[in-house]
Amino acid sequence: MRTIACIPCLLGFAAAACSGPPVDLTHALQVDIVSSGWYDAGIVNGQNKLVPATNVRLTNGSDRKLSVLQLNALFRRVNSNEEWGSAFLTVAGSEGLAPGATTGVLLLKSANGYTGSGGDSRQQMLENSHFVDARVEVQAKYASTQWVKIADYPLPRQLITK
Repeated sequence: MRTIACIPCLLGFAAAACSGPPVDLTHALQVDIVSSGWYDAGIVNGQNKLVPATNVRLTNGSDRKLSVLQLNALFRRVNSNEEWGSAFLTVAGSEGLAPGATTGVLLLKSANGYTGSGGDSRQQMLENSHFVDARVEVQAKYASTQWVKIADYPLPRQLITK
């Protein structure tokens, strides 16, 4: 009876041993910043809206497939540590991101941003003296691992598109 009770435990240990230690995404996941800045979110209540955004490409530099790879972007104004906005994206589902594989361009944009007053153009909004710059912290995780920071950088005052 004891032998039968130990079989599930042994199978669990064997599965854990075969999967190896978790991949350290801070070293294994290469982040290529394609562009970053301010995304034109269109017209909201008759005003132009700009939101902080970044376009990235990821490369799996590990020797293991990264299943259920996810990204989270936290946007903050440079004068505050408070989260201003965020973006979440599933990069690869159960099929995973294979070793050495590179994603297409991934757009991470906040829902929160700035709206112009009156007839301000998007460029005038970026040049406004009350405009506060922002930065983005990009976090990643795969499978059941914990979130880790893989990038953190300021967003330039420029318009970007997908």
